[in-house]
Amino acid sequence: MLDTKIPEFTLPATGGQQFSLAAQSGKVVVIYFYPKDSTPGCTTEAQQFRDLFDRFAAVDAVILGISRDSVKSHENFKAKQALPFELGSDADEAVCSLFSVMKMKNMYGKQVRGIERSTFVIDRNGVLRREWRGVKVPGHAQEVLDFVATL
Repeated sequence: MLDTKIPEFTLPATGGQQFSLAAQSGKVVVIYFYPKDSTPGCTTEAQQFRDLFDRFAAVDAVILGISRDSVKSHENFKAKQALPFELGSDADEAVCSLFSVMKMKNMYGKQVRGIERSTFVIDRNGVLRREWRGVKVPGHAQEVLDFVATL
C-alpha cells in the first residue's frame, strides 16, 4: 500500500461533519485507527495526539481518529478529552477494510475481531507515505509528528 494513492472515502465524524479525504487535498493527513473510545490505551493515544496538535497544525497536518464507535460515543470521548481534531465513525468497517486494520485478537481468552491500533500518513497529493501497525502507544504520536515534519 505504501506509495499508492488512497481512494476517496467519506465518514460521518464529530462536530456534525462528514470527513472527506478529497477535501483534505494539499494537507498531510494523519489517520489513526483505534479499538474503542474511552478505554485506557485509546485515551492515552488520543491525549498524546491532542497534546501535539498545534505542532501537527504547524506543519499543515490534519489528524483524524477512526474507530467503529458511534458518532455519539465519539462526541462524548472528544468532549471529555478536549480533543481539537475530529473522530470518524466507521461502523460498517468500510475504511477499516480499505486500510486492512481488522484483525482477530485475544480478549479475556476469547478470539474477537477488532481494530489493530494503526496509523497512516497520507501526503499532500493523497499518497500513502508511512504506516505503523500494531502500535504501542507510548511515544507514538511524537514519532508520527517527527515523520510528518519531513514531508
